[in-house]
Amino acid sequence: MTQLTGTIIAAHGRHYLADADGVKLQCVTRGKKTNVAVGDRVRLTLTSPNQGVIDVIEERKTLLYRSDQYKSKLLAANLTQLFIVVATEPGFADDLISRSLVAADAAGIEARIILNKTDVTASLARARERLQPYAALGYPIDEVSARADPEHAVATLTPLLAGQSSILIGQSGMGKSSLINLLVPDADIAVREISAALDTGKHTTTFTRLYSLGADASIIDSPGFQEFGLYHLSEGMLERAFREFKPYLGGCKFYNCRHLIEPQCAVLGAVAEGKITRMRHTLYGQLLHESAQTLY
Repeated sequence: MTQLTGTIIAAHGRHYLADADGVKLQCVTRGKKTNVAVGDRVRLTLTSPNQGVIDVIEERKTLLYRSDQYKSKLLAANLTQLFIVVATEPGFADDLISRSLVAADAAGIEARIILNKTDVTASLARARERLQPYAALGYPIDEVSARADPEHAVATLTPLLAGQSSILIGQSGMGKSSLINLLVPDADIAVREISAALDTGKHTTTFTRLYSLGADASIIDSPGFQEFGLYHLSEGMLERAFREFKPYLGGCKFYNCRHLIEPQCAVLGAVAEGKITRMRHTLYGQLLHESAQTLY
């Protein structure tokens, strides 16, 4: 049996597509395991010229995933950066941005925000104002207009992708597909090839896929989603994933302080002084509550 090493470039249900030195292989896992993520480096056994079985997932540098009360959903492995795509219109959800940033910080992945559709000038000032709290926390924000000024968008984003393994996430309608099509000129062809290989028919937007950008760079496009559950983050992981909490951790009166209602809490003191925004602290409390509900 021939043994190969490849990178998972698409996932749909329990069906995966691996790229092994330019050869695309349809893959399945042994048994009922579904713990393979796009971006994983895998060792596999060839079962036919274009099919294989995944034997081993190599050690991951990072893993990004969502989770609800009952199950988790892997988004991508071995990422170095996460782009959250928002737009001037339709309106974007602060909750999704905040949760995505927490997920990135918890996983050790750099996070950036892309504000798309800056040509919609009537909504631009309001969008910038809403993104200001994230800029104040040190998250870079890049402004583009994929449709109105594609050249500027490419010039802005291409240098940021060099040498990185990136993922684009965002709600539907933010222009994520337009950006992917600009950054990956053959994206449409690749999607059709992947759909055919995975036999997904017309469901081309329902799977995560990786595009190679050459020179150790890649970009992953994920389906648009409205919610980002983080039930898997423990109390300790959560407090460290809020970067603005870090100067105050260890400064509370009680060593097991949860930073919710405890007396002489350094984090609550910072909230009262306006050094930590109430919106972010409220989200922290919400995530803490969710992590206590986990059933899996």
